[in-house]
Amino acid sequence: MANLVTAGLDGSRESVAAARWAAREADLRRVPLALVHVEEWLERPPLPVASTEAQRHRTDELLREASEEIKRLYPDLEITSRRLPGIPATALAHAAASSDMLVLGSRGLGSIAGFILGSVGAGTIAAADQPVVLVRAPHGPATSPEDFRIDGAIVAGVDTEGPCDAILSFAFDEASRRGCVLRVLHSWTPPPILGYGFDLGPSVQEEIGHGIATAVDEMIRSWCEKYPSVDVTPEVRIGQSAIQLVDASKGAALVVVGKRIRRSAYGTHIGAIAHAVLHHAAAPVAVIAHE
Repeated sequence: MANLVTAGLDGSRESVAAARWAAREADLRRVPLALVHVEEWLERPPLPVASTEAQRHRTDELLREASEEIKRLYPDLEITSRRLPGIPATALAHAAASSDMLVLGSRGLGSIAGFILGSVGAGTIAAADQPVVLVRAPHGPATSPEDFRIDGAIVAGVDTEGPCDAILSFAFDEASRRGCVLRVLHSWTPPPILGYGFDLGPSVQEEIGHGIATAVDEMIRSWCEKYPSVDVTPEVRIGQSAIQLVDASKGAALVVVGKRIRRSAYGTHIGAIAHAVLHHAAAPVAVIAHE
């Protein structure tokens, strides 16, 4: 790992919230924090724009003010800042490659809990192989470190039929650092045959659920041995995975989901479950890439 937490900063309230969340994470990990701003310039902009010098002056002011604010909150935290040229999603994904994680802000859905995943966030998550955390600005006029829950549990969504080591590694490590409960959540839906009028009966569903719970226990066993101090609560729920994860995000400090690394140029490269959780979760969401 690079021993560095990076936050994307564009001046929006959401990016300021992300920078402060990233600062707390960097302080927790005892690693430096890097603040980055991506400058994207068009050869033929549709509207007149300020000169490059004026734009860079505003960017430098933004990075300086954010650094000073975070330094007041975390005096011992090492902070660096820099401007990056290029397309935002590509440049941020490149910055993530040299970091333990990249933290971005995401616009909230107003009175509805959750995020609006913009093109920059979606593109960055799709392109990045390192963990990307999306943070929504809390309601209210100000954002302080106390606005983010740290006493809640970490919720990790797993699939017993897919590779989850990267997700579990991140989730267990994060729970260990925070000293909080880790909820490992797997959801399943009854077989499609039930839609044709067949009734498996409570005993059969209970047997299926027991088998899945056993598989989840087996999946996390080695991680529990590696992190004996982590209080782990495996959960098996009936229902769609995205809905169950969104429900579990209420009161959580962080939700951890996975996305497959896809080399194809086509598709969203995020996955339906991660995409839904990113839009609707009530807590920050960490997206972990895996093969």
